[in-house]
Amino acid sequence: MVEQQCTIKKPASLSGIGIHTGTKCTMTFKPAPENYGIRFIRVDLGGAPEIPAIVDNVVDISRGTTLAIGDAKVHTVEHVLSAVYGLKIDNIKIELDGIEPPIGDGSSRMYVDALLEAGIEKQNSPKDYLIIDQTVMYQDEQRGVDIVALPLDDFRVSVMIDYHNPALGSQHSSLFSLEKEFVEEYSSSRTFCFLSEVEQLVNQNLIKGGDIDNAIVIIDKEIEQKELDKLLQNLKLNKNVVLGDDGILNNEKLRFKNEPARHKVLDLIGDLALIGAPLKAQILAARPGHKANVEFVRQIRKLYQQKKLEKKYQFVKKEGVIFDANAILRILPHRYPFVMVDKIVELKMGERVVGVKSVTINEQFFVGHFPGQMVMPGVLILEALAQSGGILILNSIEDFENSLVYFMAINNAKFRKPVVPGDQLILEVDLVNQRSKTFMMKGRALVDGNVVAEADFMAAVVPKEQKK
Repeated sequence: MVEQQCTIKKPASLSGIGIHTGTKCTMTFKPAPENYGIRFIRVDLGGAPEIPAIVDNVVDISRGTTLAIGDAKVHTVEHVLSAVYGLKIDNIKIELDGIEPPIGDGSSRMYVDALLEAGIEKQNSPKDYLIIDQTVMYQDEQRGVDIVALPLDDFRVSVMIDYHNPALGSQHSSLFSLEKEFVEEYSSSRTFCFLSEVEQLVNQNLIKGGDIDNAIVIIDKEIEQKELDKLLQNLKLNKNVVLGDDGILNNEKLRFKNEPARHKVLDLIGDLALIGAPLKAQILAARPGHKANVEFVRQIRKLYQQKKLEKKYQFVKKEGVIFDANAILRILPHRYPFVMVDKIVELKMGERVVGVKSVTINEQFFVGHFPGQMVMPGVLILEALAQSGGILILNSIEDFENSLVYFMAINNAKFRKPVVPGDQLILEVDLVNQRSKTFMMKGRALVDGNVVAEADFMAAVVPKEQKK
């Protein structure tokens, strides 16, 4: 069954202060057209710049997720994005007259209520799901973080946290259905921090809008009431706050027994929204945080962009083939007799490509190279590697159809064995470095597992000359 994209029916606004900047902001959700995505709009800046909510625009993850394009910036977007993603809204404008959304009570519930009040409306275009069909893993051994995406024709998230603190202990939480669980079971889970972190955050010029009403503070160190009062003065909080006896500042009651773990699910969902597409996968995360979430999402978004390109050029799905000969003709400008790649069998955008060239007796160049001793010219092996490299950098060029990839340099070229009719060239190319529209690549060609040629390439992307 095809699911349709969704937006909201009417605008909805809310106001408050940002937790880190302490600045006031009014935020307005507005309907958006199909295929628009999620975008933050700074209406207080000249030209009302738009910032698409994609991981490419993440500029800071110190205590939240911050997006920016140029001088336009929005801090702490994860709770807003979690509300949008959790309600399965695809297209929406989020207008702000300040640099940070209002924090509310430290959860997503305020945004969820505003969006539900605005109403959710189906659109005509189908949802552009990213369906995970292979295991994607992120690991940070130093921090003990593991996040993995597993194939599943649905969306589920499981999180485990362990801070080695008696007041918190080990917790886990699993969301199995956005429709049935997100609003009531997860959206009201509040952000939390440890008391030992508060002074450090103040010194980092953060939590200027922090309050005991918008965060759970877990007591993780010995402290006297006088010392606590002084700390609260630094936060400019003129409230009576007690240490309490349940391990949480002011004896704050948790909304759920595992509220911190549920909030980590909330944060992770918000960061997953930065993929730029709804996801079908099972996500398992141990000790996640914004830094790890964002690095994991970068991997997933790269996979999403690659799959979009595969759909664009490869019309018929074939087992073990990324791009067949027809797709290659749609991608490369080369034509007979100069197409030197038959198919692409492996592709990691911006990293590595593996192409295949089957060398047959019918190759035109064998007529003269050499009569009676047919050998494939070494320069054509390099050309085959270069054409594979052109496909590798496909995703790095905005207007690929109207561009050409030119050689700038070939270094360290070595030809180790002759290539003859009947050989199948395996063309392996790795991207070494990229600077603007200049690319450094390392390639090698193999026959039956043996290297027959290798070289380092430098290539530049230039626009095609337009026909008059």
